[in-house]
Amino acid sequence: MGKSRTKRFKRPQFSPTGGSQAELAAAENGTEQEDDGPAAELLEKLQHPSAEVRECACAGLARLVQQRPALPDLARRDAVRRLGPLLLDPSLAVRETAAGALRNLSACGGFEVCDDMVTKDVMTPLVALLRECSAGLDSSEMSAQKEKERSGSSVENIANEAVNLLWNVCECSSRAVSIFNKEGCLETVIKFLSRFPTNIDLAVSAAYCLQTVTDDNPELLKSFRGSALQVLESAMLAPASSMEHILLKTLVAGTIWNLKDVIPSKSQAEIINAVLKILSDVLEMDAGDTVIRMKEAETQRLRTAAETEEMLEKANGGGATEDEEMEESPPKGRVRRKTFVSDLLPVTHKELREATALLTAQQTALEIVVNMCCSEGPADEDEDEDKWEEELSSSDESEAFVEDALCEGPGQPLSPLCLSHEVHTALTSFLLPRKVFEKTAFPNSIAVDICSRNPTWKPLVRKMTTVQCRALLCLQSLVSLLEVEHLGGAPALQALAQHLSTLLFAQPDFAQHVDFLEAISSALRALLQTMASKNIPQCMTPDQLMTLCRAGIQSANVGVRVNVVSILGITGSVLAREDGTLETLKIRREGRGKYSPDQLCVLDNVRANLRRFVAYQEAVHRRLTA
Repeated sequence: MGKSRTKRFKRPQFSPTGGSQAELAAAENGTEQEDDGPAAELLEKLQHPSAEVRECACAGLARLVQQRPALPDLARRDAVRRLGPLLLDPSLAVRETAAGALRNLSACGGFEVCDDMVTKDVMTPLVALLRECSAGLDSSEMSAQKEKERSGSSVENIANEAVNLLWNVCECSSRAVSIFNKEGCLETVIKFLSRFPTNIDLAVSAAYCLQTVTDDNPELLKSFRGSALQVLESAMLAPASSMEHILLKTLVAGTIWNLKDVIPSKSQAEIINAVLKILSDVLEMDAGDTVIRMKEAETQRLRTAAETEEMLEKANGGGATEDEEMEESPPKGRVRRKTFVSDLLPVTHKELREATALLTAQQTALEIVVNMCCSEGPADEDEDEDKWEEELSSSDESEAFVEDALCEGPGQPLSPLCLSHEVHTALTSFLLPRKVFEKTAFPNSIAVDICSRNPTWKPLVRKMTTVQCRALLCLQSLVSLLEVEHLGGAPALQALAQHLSTLLFAQPDFAQHVDFLEAISSALRALLQTMASKNIPQCMTPDQLMTLCRAGIQSANVGVRVNVVSILGITGSVLAREDGTLETLKIRREGRGKYSPDQLCVLDNVRANLRRFVAYQEAVHRRLTA
């Protein structure tokens, strides 16, 4: 408990189509699937003899699965078992749209849906499709191009949909990971990753999948060969020509970190340095400035395109030529790629894709640093945390115990966790603490304003906020693990405490932002504990502490409550060491007439929670010393 640390990050569920917007639209339209609704009709058309009809049905299902009210009906009608065989349909276009529909279902349905998909044997046709795609990549480029021109689909497009589906189910289902191991899918995904010089989308999807399946998977690590490691090294060291390449390098760095146990000891330091250099370079970039520049570039591009189109119309006498009219109708059987729903973002939104890729890379980099710190700590940390949460929920201690606990004083703060020398050296030499600190600031207000005024760019506001929250959680880990001198000394910690207090209380409604409140309270908890262990004066005012307590007590988030109670315990331990402060901890007795009923209620909770914290910390201290 004394060692403040976040839990390891798992890769988040990836919604390739912006499921939240679809759900909102469905809610606004009052969408509710009836027994004879579109689900039944679309599923029926999956068996149609016409490939074009089957393709359209898959595309319709890809849209439908984004509407949460439709999911139970689709499950009841066994949509997975009916879509699965189409992954091996004779038509490439049907394969691609079927994979896209299942990909969207896995992304929008969550853990239970993904596990159910594995139960319904989606992995059998998926593994077969991946093998066929891998074999297809070995055929000549000319043959592949001719096939693409004829059907509107390519092996690489199908592979991209399939590997995203594989990633989603492996993220949510341990059974899917076991099948991945057993069926030797690693070689196929590595081959997809190796296409990064010519197909960055496929490579990024493969890198996401690899980072997921290599996390805590000793069985898979045994199967890594030198050739696979060479592909990873090539991707990680390749020059970054775009933000998407930067994202790829970041994901590969995370995968290589997962593989550290199979890397020879003599290469450990070199590998750790290479990984942390990539993370450092990513975090060095100004995402807010990049968003602004990319939006300006998009505006200029669209303006130029409109002017060019206007000039062409004038040159043609203001009307479309016969050739142009024919161009507007795509060839029969050709998929309209720009409107296919499982595309993350249309190709025409290249600036938005770039900005999104950078923000995702920064979020990923921060998560990797947190996981590095977590993997360096003892294995029983989560057990300690669970025991503390049990203590937090108990309330059968007597008032006499309160007096005894307060008079005896708190247990000694526990020692910080330990980092390996290689990780510690790399973290400090690449200035990771400073760069993480910079990311804890609120997002660029100009970038937020630009994105907020444009519906297409608005989701980036959420991504910028997520980066800030990840930075706060990363800061928590670094403060818990690094020595004070590597954090800049006592003055730097005091300045950091003031910075966090400013961030927290700059928003009057901070209690409403649950993710932010949990992240910043975690960072404050770790920082105040480190300062207390080194007898560094703390700077939270009583009013600020009271405000934080009130927000913590009212929060439904367990993490927030645990953090706030811990902060109270840390503050109590500091006060208990000072002469004449015992009465401060018993302020409730003399509070009548000086404080409002609400304040007295908060103080009651402060005292009770402090008592529990002290008792818990003493119990842990006795167990460790024994």
